[in-house]
Parts: sequence; C-alpha cells; structure tokens
Amino acid sequence: MKLVIVESPSKAKTIEKYLGKGYTVRASVGHIRDLPKSNKDAVDIEDDFRPRYQIVAGKQHIIDDLHSEADKADEIILATDPDREGEAIAWHLAETLKLKKPKRATFNEITETAVKEAIAKPRAIDQSLRQAQEARRVLDRLFGYDLSGLIWKKVRYGLSAGRVQSPALRIIMEKEREIRAFVPEKFWVITAQFSGTNKQHFPTTCVEEPKTEEEANRIVTTAQDSNWTVLSVDESEQARSPRAPFTTSTLQQAASTRLGFSPSRTMRAAQKLYEAGCITYMRTDSTNLGKDAQTALLATVQKEFGEKYTEARVFKTKSKNAQEAHEAIRPTNPGKRSAGANDDQKQVYALILARSLASQMTDARVMRTKIIAHSDKGIPDFTANGSRVVFDGWLKADPDARGEDVQLPAVTQGERLTLHDIQSEGKETQPPGRYSEAGLIKELEKRGIGRPSTYASIISTLEERGYVEKQGRTLLPTHTGDVVSTFIESHFNDYISDTFTAEMENELDEIAEGTREYAKTLRDFYGAFHKAVKAKDKIPKITGMGDVPPEFTCPTCGGEMEYKLSRSGRFMSCKKFPECKGARKEDGSVIEPPKELDEKCPVCGSNLIEREGRFGRFIACTKYPKCKFVKKNAEEEARSKTGVICPVCKTGEMVERRGRFGPFFSCSNYPDCKNAIKARPTGALCKMCGSLMMHGTKTIPERCSSKTCPNHNPHKIDSKK
Repeated sequence: MKLVIVESPSKAKTIEKYLGKGYTVRASVGHIRDLPKSNKDAVDIEDDFRPRYQIVAGKQHIIDDLHSEADKADEIILATDPDREGEAIAWHLAETLKLKKPKRATFNEITETAVKEAIAKPRAIDQSLRQAQEARRVLDRLFGYDLSGLIWKKVRYGLSAGRVQSPALRIIMEKEREIRAFVPEKFWVITAQFSGTNKQHFPTTCVEEPKTEEEANRIVTTAQDSNWTVLSVDESEQARSPRAPFTTSTLQQAASTRLGFSPSRTMRAAQKLYEAGCITYMRTDSTNLGKDAQTALLATVQKEFGEKYTEARVFKTKSKNAQEAHEAIRPTNPGKRSAGANDDQKQVYALILARSLASQMTDARVMRTKIIAHSDKGIPDFTANGSRVVFDGWLKADPDARGEDVQLPAVTQGERLTLHDIQSEGKETQPPGRYSEAGLIKELEKRGIGRPSTYASIISTLEERGYVEKQGRTLLPTHTGDVVSTFIESHFNDYISDTFTAEMENELDEIAEGTREYAKTLRDFYGAFHKAVKAKDKIPKITGMGDVPPEFTCPTCGGEMEYKLSRSGRFMSCKKFPECKGARKEDGSVIEPPKELDEKCPVCGSNLIEREGRFGRFIACTKYPKCKFVKKNAEEEARSKTGVICPVCKTGEMVERRGRFGPFFSCSNYPDCKNAIKARPTGALCKMCGSLMMHGTKTIPERCSSKTCPNHNPHKIDSKK
C-alpha cells in the first residue's frame, strides 16, 4: 500500500478517488509544526538561526493517525502544494513522522491525468525551497518581535510591526500625507449640446477649463452669440488586445474591482476551486500556459465562438521574481461553463474562465470618433468623443470588460451646427485617491514587495491590527496606523524602504534557487538590525500626537489639550497630565475621570474603580491588569450566563464576553481556566471528541466547538455517508 499525504481533507478525497486501489490518501490539515509564540524559544540565533519548532496545538491526534498509516505503508509520497510553503509542510511531515526516504510529488492542477503523472514521477524534497520558506518565517519573526517590542515601550502596549506589513502601511500613509497636503484649486467645466443638419443632438465639452467664474461666464455668453461649424471629424479604428491569464495578484485585483471581494475572500474561493479540481494552483505570478492547456482553450474558443475569434497567444511573465515554474490560473476543463459549491466560488470561476478564454482570442476592434465644434468668435473649441465596437473579438468571452458604446451622429467637416444648450459648472481639483485593496496589491507587486502567497495576508493583518479601516472599497489609515508608521519611518526607514524589502525578497528567491546560504542571509540582516533596535532603547516615549483645535479646552482646568493614543483610539488629554487628568473623546465630549468606590474586589480584595472604556463606563479592580475582575450589573450578568458548566475545569460556567472581534463565550474562572468558544454553547457535548457543542447557522444548527473535530463541519460528514 502507498500512502499519499496532502494538506486538505477535501483534496485528499478527490485524489484518492483518482488513484484508486493500492493508495491511501490522508491530510495533514495544513501545518503540523510551527515556531512557538514566545520569541525567547523560537529561534536559536547562536546556532545559525536554527528554528525550534513545536507541534501546532490540536494537531497531535492528526500526527498519531499519520504515524499509524505510515507504519503500514510500503511507500510514502508527500503531495503538498507546489510552492515553498508546500515544500516546507512536506519537510515538516518527513521530520515529524521520521520518514526515511519520503518521495515528493507536485501538480499544478488536481485532475486525474495530472495527479497520476505526478505520482508516477516523484522526486526528493527540495531543501532549497524549504530553506527559503524557513528563512522567510524566521526573518519575519525576528523583525516583528524585535521591532514590536520597542514599539510597545515607546508608543503603546500591544502594537506590532512586520517586515512586509510595515512597508505596506508606509505606502498607505505616504498617500494619506499627500491627501492631507493637497490644496484644491477651483476650475469650471463647460458643456454644450449641439446638432447638425440631421437634427440629432450630441454632447460636447470645452477643451479648456477656466480657472475663474468670470472667464467661464465670458465663454458661455460668447458661445451663445457665435456661429458654430464642424472643424474636423476624426475616425480611427483601434485594436483592444486581451490581457494575460490571471496571476494571483491580477485575480485578486479583478475580483476586488468587479465583484467587490476582499483578497482573502477571493483566495478562499479559489482554494476550494483548486481542491475540487476546477482550476490550477491559485498562488502564482506566472502568466504561462502549458501546451496542452493552450490547445484545450483554443479548441473551446473555436467550438463556442468560431474560427474568426481564435488566436493563439503567448504571454511573458512581467514579474522578474516569478516563483517556480507555475502556470497561470486557468480552468482545468475550459469547456465547463460553471463550477463551485457556492456563489463566491461560481463568480470567481466565471472570472477565471472568461479571462483564460479571452487570452486565446482575437483583438476587439473599436471605432473611435472625435468631433471638434468651432466658434467664429475666437473662444476655445468644444469636442465630442464617441466609440463603438465594430468587432467584439475577445470581448465575446468577457463582455464585462466591454464598457458602453457612445454613438455620435454623422456630421461632415464644415457643416453648420446649432447650439441648443450651454452650461458651466464650478468644480475643485481632487486629491489623489486612497488605495483600494486591488490598488494596494498592484502597488506592492510593482514595487517588488511580497509574493503571491502574502498579498491577502498583508491586507488582512493591517485590518486586524486596527491600522487601516475599509470604507467601501477604500483603505483608510487609522490614527493608530498613523502613529505606528510615523514612528517606524522616523527611526527605521531603511528597513521598511522599497529597496530593502524588495532586495530581501530577491535574497529569499536566491535561497530557493540554491545560490545563497540560509544562515549567511540571516546573519547579514539580523546583526545590523538588532543593533539598530537596541540603539533606540533610550529615545523618549511618544506621548502626544499634536495639539487639538483651540476650541477644545481641558474640562477640568481650562488649559490646552493634545491628542493621545489609547487602546480604543485617539482622545484629547490635558497637557498638564498627570497633574490634571481632564480628557475628552475625539468628538469633544468629556471623559469623566476614574472614580474610586467604597467597594472591594471579590477576587483580590482591592478597591473597585469606575472608569471609561471602549464601550462606555464600567467598574473594575484598581489592580488591573494583575486582577482582571470586571463588575457587571444584574441585568448584564443574567444575560451573559448560559447555565452550561465548563467541561475543562468542571467548576466554572460558560459566560458571554465581548472581545476585540465581537462576542464570545468563555469560562467564568478565567484567567485560571482559559476555555473559550466562538458561539453560545447548547449544553450538549460532542459525541466524537467530548468538546462543547455550540449554536451554528440556519443550515448547520449545531456544531462542535473544536475546530480540529470533524463534527465542527457536520455537513461534510453527512456528505461522505
């Protein structure tokens, strides 16, 4: 019997069906080892930056199951994803299971032909690829922990920095500073409606935009008294060529622009499509199509649209740092018009299919028309621009990329025109637009920051940390993000510059190619970086964020105030703090000072204090954070109780609490017992693992609270029966 190990249970199910008898396919469910959370134990710097891995929480039973299957197998093939992270997972499996001669198989698509070909031609684990991934992980840990520790001391506890996250935040903040510094200028747009001898009206716009209202009014008045003729009619046919098939970044950009999907949402859908065998591997920066794939796409185009729409095209990958020899993202079967288990997957598949088919189709031909209307009184000309598709070409497969036709009436040079209406509208120049998620990904790729596997996580990390907020499709930096970025730019600009970050990515690529040493790369970086962090240890702590508007004075002493940063955001504080503790919220409303009460804490015996928090006034222990007691009023306490005993400590009760990401349920004996679940417990225990069952959704009313238990997704168990 041959054992094949992959990451995903759904991928395992598909591959086992393809391989048939003689093969057992099991899943590691992602990474089984990782660096510990404590940086003290994570990396042995003295021993050439050797990482000290540990088993991921909740994965021991998976490892035990894989051990058992491995003992029975004649041959073991590690078929994790075909990128550096997949190579690293394969190596961790080999090390943890103590496999003597494991084989490695990779495939860019989960089809029967591709899987069988890969299994028939296995190779050894590529240690260069594995080391490149390990170097990235260790670099990120060393950079993040060292710099975050300094930020905790000098800015505020709980903030963080990252090797790629911080340059991305800097790019967002640079744009924000441009916007703040922008001074709008007034201008006037003048539009007019004309018709020729055929009486068909068409809109035009003045070629000049006056800077003053007086000049705009002069043009309007003169235009009304002018004789108008057609100065010229220019018609030109232009070709619109199709774009290359999707890479990771272009797929994320298109899904953001067309579907309004976040990068992480797009990648979740693409991951499921890949595991179901519907598309090729979705983490790639290559626009290459394999010969067989191109042949299949051309055959589909010819069958569905005809010979005149078919044209074989080869696209060169623009990224000089394209990882490995991947293909572009494409359907595995281009004749399949729809695929996916839900709406997200179906929409992402439709995007991929349309782009892939369009890439092997003829140019669209567009007729562009420009009419220039001329006055005999010497005022600026007015122009009308029209376009119409004369042959749709690749737009036949991707009609959403077409845009609207603007049809203009037929007129001739010298023809008299009649002015029907003319208006001027005052406007102001606009500051540069903030980045959308799609725009930021495009900018990161252009600057060589990050790789296909990191774009989605960069943006989600910035949002989770509270450094940016998403307003519609725009990424808006928060006050916290502003403070953190300003601090890092002021003291560590060299380490978050485009040049440094892109060069570090190049060095990781060189490790993957086997032309650069792991330990030397880390030594070269960490020696200088660690010294730079230590050198800033004595800089003063940042306490203020600038003066507040003069109309806001201290509510206690009437003095001047300044902005400061707390865990819940920006607020106004008296400049005489701590002598005066007057404070206001950002909207100017007064924050009542903490008030000590004649009541003892039932946990530690210290006094209780009433203070202002993120969600309003509350009563807590004066010894916080050593004592985390928070008093609830009777109504809140009754509402938070569930009546379900904690199955871990057996004495506490599962109660509702509010955290950074919303409500959750945890043991009332916290912090002595840290058992917590995401949703309200039902009171029942899981028959498979003994964990608490919790309320689910309309389609899945109840599920196990343990993510590692199959009963966490009971619908998948049912589908296997």
